[in-house]
Amino acid sequence: MLVMLSFVAGCSSSGPSTLNLMPAPSIYNPEIEEALNITKGVLVPPTEIFYATNRAPAVANSTQYSGDRGGVLRFGEARIMMGKGEHTFEEVREISLLKNRSEEYPLSVTDVHEYGLFSKSLNSFYAEEVLKSGRTAQDDQFAKRINETLANSSRKDVYIYVHGYKVDFDNPILVASELWHFLGYEGAFVAFSWPSTPRTMAYLADLETAEISSYQLRRLISFLSENTDAERIHIMGYSVGARIVVKSLSQLSLTRRYGGEKLRIGHVMLFGSDLDADMFGANINEGLLDIVDDITLYISENDQALAFSGWIFSRSRLGQLASEITLTVKRFLEGNPKLSVVDVTKASASDTGNGHAYFRKSPWVSSDVLMSLKYNLKPGERGLKREDYGPIWTFPEGYMEKLHERIMRRLAMKRAKGVNP
Repeated sequence: MLVMLSFVAGCSSSGPSTLNLMPAPSIYNPEIEEALNITKGVLVPPTEIFYATNRAPAVANSTQYSGDRGGVLRFGEARIMMGKGEHTFEEVREISLLKNRSEEYPLSVTDVHEYGLFSKSLNSFYAEEVLKSGRTAQDDQFAKRINETLANSSRKDVYIYVHGYKVDFDNPILVASELWHFLGYEGAFVAFSWPSTPRTMAYLADLETAEISSYQLRRLISFLSENTDAERIHIMGYSVGARIVVKSLSQLSLTRRYGGEKLRIGHVMLFGSDLDADMFGANINEGLLDIVDDITLYISENDQALAFSGWIFSRSRLGQLASEITLTVKRFLEGNPKLSVVDVTKASASDTGNGHAYFRKSPWVSSDVLMSLKYNLKPGERGLKREDYGPIWTFPEGYMEKLHERIMRRLAMKRAKGVNP
């Protein structure tokens, strides 16, 4: 059982709070780097990754967080160090873009600063105990800092990353930082660090905590919609984190039936989705697509973690959809362009490790994800193709050449209109 659980544990490791920088997305060659302002001297080092967490503060250090449930949402920011601090940011940029990086390049959290509590996340079961700790609500401070970041960015979007099971507080911050790095530090990035437990045997316990955490993510999305200058809020859910994202959005879709503010949710991307496909279908039927611009569901036959999860539940996971797609599902996908299914099985390096973290480890998949976020390109516009077995998008041979061609064409159109790429 322990050996088999190690496959599911592929969401991350439980070691020290470091993460080796993901491989450079294949889309970045010198021509693209220059066009996307990834060249030397253009970017400035990031000052922070924002975070929202419902973890309890660690006993040893009140600015760090444990794997216990905190009962309330806390806002803050974290600083990241790339490498061991021996390189300038110019050198970091060059190292990060190397296609054949020969050495591991670690990321680590060097400082965490909590602004305070989110007032609307307090409830009668936790409020008295939490407030006794001396922490105060700081909703305005969090919104102010995000708006300051957006004001200094050409893109006014907020990105939320929701992690999987078996990781500590730092992991989603580090993943968010590398994604933001390869987006060129545009917009503002928020890591939603829910209280998963960095223990292999915590899988089932983490699933319950994920259900509770969906409530807090829903509150966060509403808060960002109501209180920041974000034009669009994009959400990425990985593994068990995809379960949290789907449930949160489902709750929001139900509440929005009775009116309310516009949520401004843009792209929703789900990687290695560890949830029941029938439940996802029920959520779609209840209006999930009505509150988002679109949802992209990435799937893979190489995902060993989901294969084991499917064995536990005796049902395939959403991230394995292609092998069991029915005629009804095919028709639905053909008639609903707001939902796209992308099969990464044939994408370069998508089977790295246990094949679960392909959104980071496959340079093709990360290119697809980042360019979709950056340029709002539909699957066909990104060079993906539909397979004969149904309306599923796949990565064909020559995918990177097609994507490069389309990006350069899009950049040329923007320049012709006098728009900064």
